Amino acid sequence: MASNPSQVDPQTKPSTKSTLDVEQAICMEPDNSADLNVEVRDHSNRAQWLRASVLGANDGLLSTAALMIGVGSVRKDVKTMILTGIAGLLGGAFSMAMGEFVSVYSQYDIELSDLKRENEATNGTQDDLEESKKHLPSPIQAAVASGVTFAVGAAVPLLAAAFIRNYDVRLAVVLVAVSLALLGFGWMAAALGEAPPLKSALRVLVGGWIAMGVTYGLTKLIGSTGL
Repeated sequence: MASNPSQVDPQTKPSTKSTLDVEQAICMEPDNSADLNVEVRDHSNRAQWLRASVLGANDGLLSTAALMIGVGSVRKDVKTMILTGIAGLLGGAFSMAMGEFVSVYSQYDIELSDLKRENEATNGTQDDLEESKKHLPSPIQAAVASGVTFAVGAAVPLLAAAFIRNYDVRLAVVLVAVSLALLGFGWMAAALGEAPPLKSALRVLVGGWIAMGVTYGLTKLIGSTGL
């Protein structure tokens, strides 16, 4: 008997119920995008802290050591050298802190604007926005971290030179202490950035030697003019 074309084989008929079940299952799957955004922001905040800390310490170490060595090339007494280092520590720490505060606050404003737009687009509540704001970078914390670590780095050449009266011995001790610290900071920066540690440490060390050498030579040259 010929089959009726209008009849559809039940086995080939699409299951409406199965389709609805799949759609409902997809809709019921948890949306992890918000948690992922929070995780990314938390990682960004930690990176911000680490960056500010390492850069602050390295800048404090190198700039203060260069100042002390430069002034020491024309005024070799320990008092002048130490006072120069203290002035460099205080001025540099406050300058770094203020610069970091302004920089991170600008980043904070940009990310806050993005959060507000995202909150409006997803019909989020004010509580959701406040919770998200907790994961934004803190300008005050970044400023404090930068200023404190600058002071810690600057303390290395100061402590190395503080109790040594002989100029040549004092200069040698400062150079050794600063060189070891530069290697350490370069190694830390490489570890944080997952870069080759030896290459990074040597690059920081050589750069520091060049900065101190140029400062020493130019200051001595200018001092020899009788100013």
